Amino acid sequence: MRRQSPFPFRVGALGAILFASVLVRMLSAFYQGDAVETLPGVYDQVSYHALALRLNDGNGFSFATDWWPATRAGRPTAHWSYLYTVYLAGLYGLFGAHPLIARLVQAVAVGLLHPWLTWRIGRRLFGDRVGLAAALWVALYGYFVYYAGALMTESFYLLAILGSFDIATALAVREQGRRVAHWFLLGVSLAAAVLLRQVFMLFVPFLLGWLWYRVRAAGAPESAVRAGRGIAVTCVAMALMILPWTARNYLAFGRLVPVNTNAGFAFFWGNHPVHGYDFIPILDGSGPTYGSLIPRGLKGLDEASLDRELMRRGLGLVAADPERYLHMTLARAREYFKFWPSAQSSAAANLGRVFSFGLLLPLAAFGLGRATLARARGRRHGLLCDLPEVPGRGMLLCFMLVYSLVHLLSWALVRYRLPVDGVLVFYGACGVLYLAQRAAPAACAGSPSRAGTAMVQGDCR
Repeated sequence: MRRQSPFPFRVGALGAILFASVLVRMLSAFYQGDAVETLPGVYDQVSYHALALRLNDGNGFSFATDWWPATRAGRPTAHWSYLYTVYLAGLYGLFGAHPLIARLVQAVAVGLLHPWLTWRIGRRLFGDRVGLAAALWVALYGYFVYYAGALMTESFYLLAILGSFDIATALAVREQGRRVAHWFLLGVSLAAAVLLRQVFMLFVPFLLGWLWYRVRAAGAPESAVRAGRGIAVTCVAMALMILPWTARNYLAFGRLVPVNTNAGFAFFWGNHPVHGYDFIPILDGSGPTYGSLIPRGLKGLDEASLDRELMRRGLGLVAADPERYLHMTLARAREYFKFWPSAQSSAAANLGRVFSFGLLLPLAAFGLGRATLARARGRRHGLLCDLPEVPGRGMLLCFMLVYSLVHLLSWALVRYRLPVDGVLVFYGACGVLYLAQRAAPAACAGSPSRAGTAMVQGDCR
């Protein structure tokens, strides 16, 4: 007798995951409320709220008073994401200055799209079961839930990154037919990520280089030309979104600022001698402040000139004492990968850390180790981590490596690691399902080849 297709089950399971994802993010939004306060880890929302109000009042991208990091009152700023500020200003313009509405809109959008994109990428690269497990993981992951209610770039930034990975991996396996529209959408998604957090620009060449290689390797001899044309379309789409803001920066500062003015500040402060041979994630105000670390003779510069000069001086600090820089980089790794409780954190923050990243890290390391061991042994069947290689896994590993290294070399905070967490969940899901399969081996009884095929299809027969 023919078995009933598991497809309705998958649809129902994904629907339940999306519902739970939206629900917990809406609760996070209500918890953070209709006021903008300096809650732990989300202080930047105070700046975005103030900037959006100024924009709606016709004062452009500026602040009414002297503002972080070193922006003079009424002077133009490019330190903050233009895209996210426009999002807030648009909602404030429609509904009034009600942060709760912006939080709820964000919670619903992210609650639906984050697990959905995770599922799409996961099922394409690892199989249906891993895709569903990863979607469930991100739906309930503490950090993702918390930041989905905060008026900051993190949640939309994660969506833009995952959207880029979804389109890129689909192009690599020819699911999209490599139409011009898909290359253009890839450019839009990449540009959105860059406009939300410009640090992602450093990974764009790696992604496009990988995609050119995969498309060229998978097709006919003329595929290299088609891949080049597709990437050109992607670059045009990115330019159409980014260059208007580059032009705005030139008009505001009289110098070239491609996106934002924050790299120099971050690199200078992250490697300042105030840290000694350790790394202080956030200066607590009991000693020197970030403003006091800026040399007095530079404080008259505009924001763009100051950012460039601080980058120059930061590089000078590294060149003057490379040994200290190495110690600082290793110390930043401790903060970046922190999963244990600390005395400086509240009880809620410690619990959230331990039961989110504290669970994800070992399971993801186990899943990744299983996958690596399986490839080394040439195993292509049977277990979840032994599936045939699919274009895209290597790109995800490259992203985690490059993105982490950028922050370890500059400035590391837990929230800067969230895009990496969004990729680790695939390997965490693989680790969990492998353990579950080992606990119930009869669930996948049958010939190795049949079991392997079933795993690829997500139907463990």
